[in-house]
This record gives sequence, C-alpha cells and structure tokens, in this order.
Amino acid sequence: MIGNFEILSRLLMAALLGSVIGFERERLSWAAGLRTHMLVSVGACLMMLVSAFGFADVLGNKNVVLDPSRVAAQVVSGIGFLGAGSILLRGEVVRGLTTAASLWSVAGVGLAVGGGMYTAAIGATVIILVILAGIKPLERRFISVRQQRNIQLLVERGSVSVDTLQRALGSGSIRVKQFIVQQSEDDPELDDVQISLSRVTPGEFSAICSRLEIMSGVRECRRGN
Repeated sequence: MIGNFEILSRLLMAALLGSVIGFERERLSWAAGLRTHMLVSVGACLMMLVSAFGFADVLGNKNVVLDPSRVAAQVVSGIGFLGAGSILLRGEVVRGLTTAASLWSVAGVGLAVGGGMYTAAIGATVIILVILAGIKPLERRFISVRQQRNIQLLVERGSVSVDTLQRALGSGSIRVKQFIVQQSEDDPELDDVQISLSRVTPGEFSAICSRLEIMSGVRECRRGN
C-alpha cells in the first residue's frame, strides 16, 4: 500500500499532464477543454488507485482475488461515451473526433499515472501534444491543399450572392472557403464569380459543380484544380 503523499502526488501529476493536453484544446475553443481534460485524467488516475490499492484490507481473506485491470478496462469503455458527446455533425462534416480521441488518450495518461508508470505517462503526454499541435500545420500545408478546388462562374449581373449560393448548395456550402464576385471585363452585364472549396473529395466536387450549373442566372461554369 502506498502512502498518502504518493497518492496525492499521483493525482496532482495526472491533473498537470491532463492540463497540458487540455490547454491545446481550450485555445481552439472546443467544448472539451482545459477543465474537462484535467477531470478525465484525475478521475482515471483515482479509479486506478482505488482498483490497485483500495481493497488492500480484504486481500488477506481466504478466496479473495482482485484484478486491478478490470477497473482500467471499464474506464476506457466509459470515456467512449464522454468522447461521443464532443462529436458534432454539421451538415456533411463530422467535427470533434480529434477532441474525443484526446479525451480517450488523457484517460490512458491518468491510468498510467495511477499505476505508477510515470515515464509512460509523461512520454505519452508529449507525444499527444506533438500530434495535436505540431502535426496540424503540416496537415494544412500538405494534405488540405490537395483537397482544395476552384470554380469560376459567369453569371448574370447580381444573380448570384452568398445567400443564393447557400440555398443552392445546402449543406455543401460549408465547403466554401472563398467567394468573390466582380464585374466581367468582357461584358458589363455579367459577373465573374470565383469560388474556392476546401476539403472536398472528387465526388463532392462534381456534385457541387452540378448544383451550380443549374442555378438561375449562371451562363457558364468552369472547373479548376
């Protein structure tokens, strides 16, 4: 049985490591932020401590066998429900998966601290933080750029606006990253509309172009890369 100081030290360490990961989510204004990640980490650590040391008084009795790993397994399953609450469906885009995964990972960090595996807990925290904060700029630069598409429309003057575009595309309008309307140089009665889309698959891009082509006032639709 470990002492009270060791118990408090593990709980505080779990809170500290959870706060490091939670701060990264908090700065991006996600629903599960600093306090949520700290609570998950401390709670998981406490459950591990209870599972490993909380039943020491009855271990000496005959036919009493305890398995600390069973509580840890239930923590992993239970955090799945909490993570599901941070996942949102906005139109055709699912958001919050990364935050849900970070909650699940923080629970693992708390369990590791509760089990006395400090090196594993600290190492996992550093790796998780690198994944959340360090990989994202690379993802935006090398992956998101490849999923961007451009569309140029030639339309009747004033026939296409942000509102008409949203009505035509429906949930697909969330893919629009940039929308520019300017008077056509060839014909003052027409407008050139530049539309940039982000994170679209080839199938989604084709569907969006088809919707734009049948919009009222559209004379021509040119697809870019």
